[in-house]
Amino acid sequence: MAEGGETRVIKNAPGILKADVWAHFGFFEHAGKHELDKTHAVCKACRAQIKYLGNTTNLRNHINRFHPELLKDASGKAASAKTDPTQQKIDQALSTLPFNSEKAKRINRSVASFIAKDLRPYSVVENIGFRHPIKTLEPRYKLPSRSHFAETVIPELYNEAKVQVMSSMSQAIRVAITCDSWTSVATESYITITSHYISQDWNILSHVLQTGAVYESHTGAHLAELLSQVVAEWQLSDKDVVLVTDNASNMIVAAQVGKFSHVKCFAHTLNLTCQRALKGATLSRLLSRVRRISSFFHRSTTASHSLKVKQQCLGLSNHKLITDVATRWNSAFDMIDRFLEQQPAICATLLSPEVRKGESDLFTLTDTDVTNAEDAVNALKPMKDATTLMSEEKNPTVSLIAPLNAQLIQNMADTTGDSPLVREIKNAIKTDLMKRYNSEAEKKVLYTASALDPRFKGMPFLTEQEKLEIYRGVIVEAASLENECTPSRTEVCDAPGRT
Repeated sequence: MAEGGETRVIKNAPGILKADVWAHFGFFEHAGKHELDKTHAVCKACRAQIKYLGNTTNLRNHINRFHPELLKDASGKAASAKTDPTQQKIDQALSTLPFNSEKAKRINRSVASFIAKDLRPYSVVENIGFRHPIKTLEPRYKLPSRSHFAETVIPELYNEAKVQVMSSMSQAIRVAITCDSWTSVATESYITITSHYISQDWNILSHVLQTGAVYESHTGAHLAELLSQVVAEWQLSDKDVVLVTDNASNMIVAAQVGKFSHVKCFAHTLNLTCQRALKGATLSRLLSRVRRISSFFHRSTTASHSLKVKQQCLGLSNHKLITDVATRWNSAFDMIDRFLEQQPAICATLLSPEVRKGESDLFTLTDTDVTNAEDAVNALKPMKDATTLMSEEKNPTVSLIAPLNAQLIQNMADTTGDSPLVREIKNAIKTDLMKRYNSEAEKKVLYTASALDPRFKGMPFLTEQEKLEIYRGVIVEAASLENECTPSRTEVCDAPGRT
């Protein structure tokens, strides 16, 4: 209705608008003007005003929703075509990206890269949550089945990556490989082999060459055969491969059988050494008591909540207690250290009868236990620092082993005023460390690497005679390398373009 109760007349759309839907829409005129108001199209059937954006999408949606009979009446043949299943399949096929189109292939590779890099299962392509954003980003793209990715796309990506890695490693002079066996949550045994080398632009590069299931016994001979197969497959036979593994006896045998230069992982050595120290009678009993308290707070929601309240009242950090893991010695250190940090809040919490309900024999540590815990933390601190250094180093090198090993042995020397527990820990660590890396071949490799590292070239952990022998060997090897790289006079004269 116009002002004054006058009914506004719907004017037909201009002739330039030729879509069939305009038979059911028009425009109002601006008040007092002979110009059409094209901001809104007006439905002739119900006089509804539909915002007009220069296309007919909104208009067709209105007709389809509120006046479907108009489409049938106005274009019976067209309407019947839209309801024809065959025509619908043809229209759908025309609106879908061809399976072999370049864009579809690029999307397939992108999805495959997501699966590979994020270690996702192939079934992710069947998840509704994953398919929805894919459909939103490209409605015409039809996501292939999981078998297509598993059997076609991922293998193609793997083959391309393998060619690139082999090409890169072929330019390296020497390659080191690390080997580690592990067990999945499904109790299946696997071995992962990784390569490490220096590129031509002096960057340390690493590649996982293989992670494979191993169903046979992990004997040294079988591991040696597996390593030899990997070296041959990746064409590393001429790279003077060095093998880095843990201290397991089967790994040592594998290196000997496969005739690999072998270096034992220093982080694993530190773990074995500290595990020996943790088995001392006094420290083992202390760990058991702290572990029991920590486990109690982890399984009791009441105790956990009460601990948070006490932490806030006492101004302590809102930290959870830590329970150690048998395979990582530093978790035992962290457990004791966190207990000492939260001891006031723990004591206050355990005084509550409500918290200790059903745990009548649960007590906090005695003064002697607390003193022993503090002594243990102080004695193990150098080992913790060394473990952290090896774990946080982005590219740890063999040159770190000899200096760190020597420094730790020095730190474990007896000091006046050491308690019996501290002496027990130090003696256990020192005795074990002195047994490691004591063969002449290992010493030569470790000392030479440290001599070539600017951080340790002074090698204060060696005697003057040992320094002279190491540097003499370095000079001899450098001279031999120079002779190999320097062309003879005849070769220079006979080179093309030279006289």
